[in-house]
Amino acid sequence: MRRTGSILLLTLVGGLALATSPMFAQSEEAARIKAATTVLQEIKDAPDGGVPKWVVEKAQGVAVFPGVKKGGLLIGGEWGRGIISAKSMKSGTWSAPAFLTLTGGSIGAQIGGQEVDLLLVVIDQKGLEQLASNQFKLGADAGVSAGPVGRNSEASTDVQMRAKILSYSRSRGLFAGVTLNGASLKQDRDANERFYGQAYRTSQIIIERLGGAPDPVPAWRDLLSSAAK
Repeated sequence: MRRTGSILLLTLVGGLALATSPMFAQSEEAARIKAATTVLQEIKDAPDGGVPKWVVEKAQGVAVFPGVKKGGLLIGGEWGRGIISAKSMKSGTWSAPAFLTLTGGSIGAQIGGQEVDLLLVVIDQKGLEQLASNQFKLGADAGVSAGPVGRNSEASTDVQMRAKILSYSRSRGLFAGVTLNGASLKQDRDANERFYGQAYRTSQIIIERLGGAPDPVPAWRDLLSSAAK
């Protein structure tokens, strides 16, 4: 009986050790990166209704929030978790992703549905630096506009040229520029710590390039690099 009890205790201890190991802790965050990579790949592969090339070329940062929960036309509670990476002004390479949460605000109703994927393209360096702060409110801390759609679309409106962030959404297979105002982006340092081993700030990961590139970061970065080609 004692032997059986000892085996059960060792099994329990081993299970707890596995649950707190870095590999186990990374699983949720790794899944978030993989989901964001899938969303970005599908948007990239959209035939003619994707993000215009000029937007991709101007992008200083890209944030993806897969499977955002909607409540009618309003978003309530902590509804979305995503990631953001930034492009180096010097080398043109992309950083590893920092983890973000997005709460509050509202999403335009042109698509509908109870769940959407959100894409934010930061086209202004100052806007990127603001977004990398602890908390950032879309529309208040930086101009945000529904992004133009169509591979050959030109930068035709003053609103789009003045906006620091262009926003898009996808639901039920449909992709469109979307109105997104009043939502708050906040760095998810707990997720950063679970994935990278330290509670890095967003700016430390995407601007200072700390944290390294554990799997599945390389696939995400490769996709960002290929998007403008």
